[in-house]
Amino acid sequence: MDFNKLKKFSLIFVPDDTSGEAHSVKISLKKLVIVLSIYSFFVFLLGFYIISFTPLSEVLFPYSLRLTDSDKKKVEVLNEKVTILAREIEALKSANKRLKFAIMLGDSTLIDTSETRKDTIKNKSLYEGNLFAVFKEFLKKLRDFTDDYIIFIKPSEGFISKSFDPERGHFGIDFVVKENSPIFSSAGGYIVFASYTTEFGYTIIINHKDNYVTKYLHCASLLKREGDYVYQGELIALSGNSGTESSGPHLHFEIWKDGKAIDPKEVLLNY
Repeated sequence: MDFNKLKKFSLIFVPDDTSGEAHSVKISLKKLVIVLSIYSFFVFLLGFYIISFTPLSEVLFPYSLRLTDSDKKKVEVLNEKVTILAREIEALKSANKRLKFAIMLGDSTLIDTSETRKDTIKNKSLYEGNLFAVFKEFLKKLRDFTDDYIIFIKPSEGFISKSFDPERGHFGIDFVVKENSPIFSSAGGYIVFASYTTEFGYTIIINHKDNYVTKYLHCASLLKREGDYVYQGELIALSGNSGTESSGPHLHFEIWKDGKAIDPKEVLLNY
């Protein structure tokens, strides 16, 4: 067929209803091309508007397909940060659960008093240069002194800035000390909690005999782990300013007896 000879067309419209008459419209090739071009142009504009300014673009072109390489790298970095943050949150949740357990712990069930356990512990370096521990051992030998009676010593050499005030929710005493000052175990016992918590920062909780528990809050770093046995006067942590409840470098120290907080000043030997 020679399209060059086609100059005019006739469009015939036949209705479905046979009672109606057919109509025909004559149109030239030039007009047909113009009409189709205008129609295509308006269809293109309408499609561009719909895709650009309506939610349909989200369906036709997913977000990932519209990102540049730079945007994709940023998204990957954000995904990694979110993953790390989620892991840290889970770790904090786990630490808070263990802290609640340690706080509720008010007995000596974790203390193994068997002779085998004692002999194993004595094979370690007992006092690590602590003078009070040496003096206590000397009294044991002279007076046949035993551990049946528990005594507590100050865990830090700082001055006390805030006293025991349970009515206002302050269940211990605060020692003002410089950051990274040594913190010592007030008495011998097993560490039942040693981790970071949101409110109290780096915290150590020690379970002692006779249902005593001591707590050391807002530390800068911990030198002992959960499950370790520590002797009286042994270095366990360094003081700091960690946790949302801390307003400056200090050590918050608590003593609990039978699940109730007591004033440390009443039982500290060298207060």
